[in-house]
Amino acid sequence: MSKFERVELPVLDAGEVGEVVPCCPPITAGELSQADAEKTAAMFKALSDPVRLRLFSRIASHAGGEACVCDISDVGVSQPTVSHHLRKLREAGLLTSERRGTWVYYRVAPSVVAAMAAMLAPHA
Repeated sequence: MSKFERVELPVLDAGEVGEVVPCCPPITAGELSQADAEKTAAMFKALSDPVRLRLFSRIASHAGGEACVCDISDVGVSQPTVSHHLRKLREAGLLTSERRGTWVYYRVAPSVVAAMAAMLAPHA
């Protein structure tokens, strides 16, 4: 049984081009609700593992905004372990995946990086 619970994150809706609507209010906006705290914790918990953080970084910075598992698997662990970590990132709502033939391609979920940054942004 997994220690991680799958948390469904809301789809982020951009009103104007370039505008980011975060999944949770900025941390400085006031006390987080229980639901917002759980959503936020699930994202950061998934990224708290160094291998997962490296995989997430590789995908986020990969040309075209997506990466084949074959392009990102060299992170110092076995392929089954890479697949495990990618699954945990998907379950946390941080990545999306698409199978093309025998390969799986990963993308950072829309607006995730900007939403997480906006949530941690200091009060303006």
